[in-house]
Amino acid sequence: MDSSHSEVAHDYSPYLKIYKDGRLERLSGTEIEPPSLDPQTGVESKDVVISPETGVSARLYIPKTTEKKLPLVVYFHGGGFCIETAFTPRYHSNLNSIVGEANVVAVSVDYRRAPEHPLPVAYNDSWAALKWVASHVDEWLKSHADFERVFFVGDSAGANIAHQMALRVGVEGLAGVKLQGIALVHPYFWGKEPIGGETTEAQRRAMVEYFWRFVCPATSGTDDPYINPASDPKLGSLGCGSVLVCVAEKDLLKERGLYYCELLEKSGWGGAVEVMEAPGEDHVFHLRDPLSENSVALLNRIVSFINRAEP
Repeated sequence: MDSSHSEVAHDYSPYLKIYKDGRLERLSGTEIEPPSLDPQTGVESKDVVISPETGVSARLYIPKTTEKKLPLVVYFHGGGFCIETAFTPRYHSNLNSIVGEANVVAVSVDYRRAPEHPLPVAYNDSWAALKWVASHVDEWLKSHADFERVFFVGDSAGANIAHQMALRVGVEGLAGVKLQGIALVHPYFWGKEPIGGETTEAQRRAMVEYFWRFVCPATSGTDDPYINPASDPKLGSLGCGSVLVCVAEKDLLKERGLYYCELLEKSGWGGAVEVMEAPGEDHVFHLRDPLSENSVALLNRIVSFINRAEP
């Protein structure tokens, strides 16, 4: 038997392992929660295929109260671009909470993941999903969504995607929707040189860079505009007027989230940016313990951010 079949080439536990024979083993985010009528929130969900050719799909959510047209949230899940889906229990529960509390319609995008589909596939899939949303072809969206009040929300890698999609809206436009704002939770940004209080530990920084190259083999490195907004000349073209950035005190990515806010304010963008920091918390803590005090506060801040948009 070929020893490479069981020999680990890269161990990213507790998330995934890559074997020398090319086999991939995902250790997290593999469970599937079916769409449902959630008994706690009254939120109903269904799955749709956006592109039969690529397999890109989404889960749609509508709240219990839908007498009038409601804001539309397009959500991009996290997982380092390579684990989790829109259908895992933690994201299904998270979307039920957002939709129920904010009284919005939501589309949770299930993009293809690295390394089988390296970046920029996830960006291209997400843009295809947005164009599908903007086409107004789905009956749930046509009946219940206010396409003049659209928000992009994401966590970690999904926050990175939400940012990239807002940039693309600003540069290319997206007929059929009006993007009001984006909410980025613990956004996955990085850069070659340390900033602020960011770690200067060479081995740890090298690991982050190595993983980025793993999901985006064609990258120029961690100053690639896909991961470092400071390197993107298009930053001032962000296609919305409001941005909420949520960071966590103990998160390795905290400084990048704060720096992103500084960059936006200096870019000539002209919108309003606000920050929320969760004390004593680490990366995506709200997905692990959604009922904690800080998680509820984070949810409420996102709900408030969305509901400020006037009809």
